[in-house]
Amino acid sequence: MRRGLAIFLVLNLIIVFFLVRSVFTLLTLLVEDGAADAIHPAEIPAPNSPLIEDRPRLIPKIIHQTYVNETVPERWREAQQSCVDLHEDYEYKLWTDAKSRELIATEYPWFLSTFDNYTQPIQRADAIRYFVLAHYGGIYIDLDDGCNRRLDPLLSYPAWVRRTHPTGISNDAMGSVPHHPFFTLVIESLIPYDRNWKLPYITVMYSTGPLFLSVIWQEYKRGRGRDPVTGVLRTSSAATPGRWDGSEAGRVRVLMADEYNRQPWAFFRWHGGSSWHGKDARLVFWMGRHWMLLTVSGFLCAGVVGLSLWWLYSRFLLFGERRRKGGSSKAVPNWTKRIPLLRTVSSKAYEHLERHEV
Repeated sequence: MRRGLAIFLVLNLIIVFFLVRSVFTLLTLLVEDGAADAIHPAEIPAPNSPLIEDRPRLIPKIIHQTYVNETVPERWREAQQSCVDLHEDYEYKLWTDAKSRELIATEYPWFLSTFDNYTQPIQRADAIRYFVLAHYGGIYIDLDDGCNRRLDPLLSYPAWVRRTHPTGISNDAMGSVPHHPFFTLVIESLIPYDRNWKLPYITVMYSTGPLFLSVIWQEYKRGRGRDPVTGVLRTSSAATPGRWDGSEAGRVRVLMADEYNRQPWAFFRWHGGSSWHGKDARLVFWMGRHWMLLTVSGFLCAGVVGLSLWWLYSRFLLFGERRRKGGSSKAVPNWTKRIPLLRTVSSKAYEHLERHEV
């Protein structure tokens, strides 16, 4: 019995280990606050401060945005124009669907089939923003994010992203030098993460959206990434470019909420968007609001499954023991079968017990 219990526990520990290992990066996001790489307020000169001119400018002066065509909807034109007006000395690139596909076909033909086969248009809009930052460098801004001040202070960081709620980073405002190793890893990882999770919202978020970017960010910081062909996690080495070597040039800084849009001196102002969200997003948002209930329910379900497996395993051991002993004229009473430990008592032993009581 003890041997069977030990085997059962070891098997369950192995299963739990592989389950935890498969979602370890997602678990680390629950405790990741981005503070270690945060862009602190003290680092950012005030708007129109002469100190801005003294800062190094690493990111090229390019603003990237995406839309289906050249006709941006009225509700986003004010936001778009605010960025254009504040940055007359910046190059402005609006990536339409046609221009996006042309860039992929010309410069990244290995990705074209994946790009064309995305089931949701927003996946192509997500993907192209990573490619243009990796290729040209510059600053990407969603059309629903308007500019509240000039973005010159953000040009001093080799790469930056913004913190989002409740955890991880978002892909609606990002900046990078050309060919930064983080965005190299991001575009390499798009194919391995291209999976259909049935719910469109989850599929988008984990294949190209903010959750995907957050996971790659965590893997990048740990010096890991998925092989673009096999999808297997690999560790950093000289033979695997696109990994952080610990240098300041490879560091990805994080723009926190206050600096993003919460303060009068913040860089951006949100004008409303997220038009791609479907009905399934309501389920995901509900899950996010009730994550504690779902966590407790998950542990309860795991406990029920574990006890059920133990019951089945104990029955299997009892059956094997009885077969080895050739059966018995008396069966173990039904009430003992409900108790796992008593269930292992052999029929012969129970018969001796009955005689003793008589």
